[in-house]
Formats: sequence, structure tokens, C-alpha cells
Amino acid sequence: MSAATHRALIILAAGNSSRLGQPKQQLMFQEKNLLERAIQAGRESPVRSIWVVLGAHHQEILQQSDLQGARTVIHQDWKLGMGSSIKAGLNAVLEDELPDEVILMLCDQPFVDGKLLSRLVSVRQDTGKGMVACSYSGTLGVPVLFQQAFFSLLLDMDDASGAKKLLKAHQQDLAVVPFEQGSIDIDTAEDYQQLLAIQKGERDP
Repeated sequence: MSAATHRALIILAAGNSSRLGQPKQQLMFQEKNLLERAIQAGRESPVRSIWVVLGAHHQEILQQSDLQGARTVIHQDWKLGMGSSIKAGLNAVLEDELPDEVILMLCDQPFVDGKLLSRLVSVRQDTGKGMVACSYSGTLGVPVLFQQAFFSLLLDMDDASGAKKLLKAHQQDLAVVPFEQGSIDIDTAEDYQQLLAIQKGERDP
């Protein structure tokens, strides 16, 4: 695949952080909030455009975050589930541009960086597989890259489901990138305190 490949990044950040009690998108880590860090990872990777899907608390998040040129999608039906957010983001992208590939990621995996996203791209190029997912804690998950041939399947999936079912159904066209730190995500106040302890060097990531 040439360097001219048109690639879009969709950051899924529409949830209401119910277990945390405050918008996780705005939690600070290493001088940026988690959403800003996710966008920065995209800016340091070979993607042409960055899209952020917001839902709950979107007005507050837009007021208090530097989106660094990312496009925003306000998904009013975010309560329907992860699949609905994926479809909202992908539909918005396809209304504006026709990418060859999209990368899906969340904003609450603080150790995702541009190098990891670039690794997904290089593995896609090296293997010729249509999907490249990350592996951690015995499972497959985001960030994950999908070639254009899979867009229709993403748009057809259940509102409540993530993309994992699609990965399992098409393993013959799946490549995997190990990402041990992918298991670190922020769902609770305890998760966040553990992340801050990592930042202070009190425990290993």
C-alpha cells in the first residue's frame, strides 16, 4: 500500500462515564486530558483526518478540551451502545471523504500513542490483511484498523455491540499487534488513581 493511502481515525468518546462519575474524556494525564492525548496520538500517526464521536457531556467537553483540528460528530443516540457510536462516526466520515482504511480507538486507553497507530498501519501493509487489531489480556480489541472492504459490515452491526464480534467472524483476514498496555483503561476512580500512580513511578504500567 502506498504512502498515499487515505486513512481516517475515529475516536469513540460518546459514553457518559457512569462508573466514574465524571467525564473520563477530561481526566488529566501527563499534562493533557485523555481526549486530547487520543487526538495527539492520531496527529503523530499516518492518518489524513481525525474524527471524534461525542455524546454525553459533549458541550462541556467541547468547552474544556483542545480538539487540535479534529472533526467532531455529536451522537445523540449514544445510549444505544458502542456499535451505534461506531456507525455514527463512520457514516460521518463517509459523508465527507472516502478513506481506504479507518482506525477505531477509544479515548480511555492512555498508553495508545502515534507509534502504536503507525504499527497497525505497517502491519496492514506487510500482511495484506483487511483488519489489524491489538491483543492484550487474552483478548482482541482497539485500536483496530479496518480496510474499506469491511466498512459495510461495520455499518450493519448491532448498536449495542463493539467490533470484537466482527474480528472473531473474519479471523482469516485478521492480523494482530501485541499491546500489553491496552488492558489499562479508565472506567472507575480506582482505575484513574492507579494511572496516576504509574505517572508518579509508584507502579509499573
